[in-house]
Amino acid sequence: MPDIETSLDGAGLRVAVVVARFNHLITRRLLDGCQARLAELGCESVDVAWVPGVFEIPITARVAAESGRYAAVIALGVVIRGGTPHFDYVCRGVTDGVGAVAQSTRVPVAFGVLTTEDAEQALDRAALPGEPGCNKGAEAAEAAVEMARLLGQLEKGS
Repeated sequence: MPDIETSLDGAGLRVAVVVARFNHLITRRLLDGCQARLAELGCESVDVAWVPGVFEIPITARVAAESGRYAAVIALGVVIRGGTPHFDYVCRGVTDGVGAVAQSTRVPVAFGVLTTEDAEQALDRAALPGEPGCNKGAEAAEAAVEMARLLGQLEKGS
């Protein structure tokens, strides 16, 4: 089997971004990084759906994916560990839920949900240009475009 070339060419792709309002300071930075990277990759059609928290991401991602309007969906949010098991339940719910959406709809869903010990770690992973750290929203944008192109190639049988 020959290697299938992947691409970061977002031209012509329509992408949905589902972003949680909870921890808005950090999720806004993730979204900014995501939107900037999508623009750099040539995506001109990006719809953003804000949801209350990360637990609401999977159902919203499912509706977007099942709509047939999007080549990819990007999930952005932040869960910061607290002193209760709530962190584990929420992380499991969003992780399993997003994975199930991608599996059942065959639409790539890039996972840009941070799961951190504290706000400082989250800010390091939502860095803006010129700041130390990375922006996981930008990384999720790349994954979404690459997977949309790869799945498109696989479906064509090339």
